[in-house]
Amino acid sequence: MTSRTLAKLVASSMIAKKAHDVLLMDLRKVTSTADFFVVCSADSDMQVRAIADAIEDATADADAPVWHSEGRQALMWVILDYVDVVAHVFHKETRKFYNLERLWSDAKMTHIRDEDGKAPVRRRPAAKKRSVRK
Repeated sequence: MTSRTLAKLVASSMIAKKAHDVLLMDLRKVTSTADFFVVCSADSDMQVRAIADAIEDATADADAPVWHSEGRQALMWVILDYVDVVAHVFHKETRKFYNLERLWSDAKMTHIRDEDGKAPVRRRPAAKKRSVRK
């Protein structure tokens, strides 16, 4: 499996678990650290865990098990390292703080879209209904 194919598998696993702002960063012309970073945001600790689990399941099924992982204790930023591809699953506030997009701004960046061709939209919670006093 090529590193690009693996990166796309990681991204589709993120989308399947409703990750937000999925970004594929092509680092091949920028660094030898990795070929691709795949970055996404999640709304909660539980969603961070679900996305990370989905990535690990999909890659294991494709005979590409994770080489190293970090962050499962705090669930603010889980990193799944596949050597040539590194998946970053951020809690949304943590992603803003680390701002990998700025840090690796020389990389070619592709926003990943869902199967309908749309970029996943961050859903906002429904407004609370106010009770009417009589």
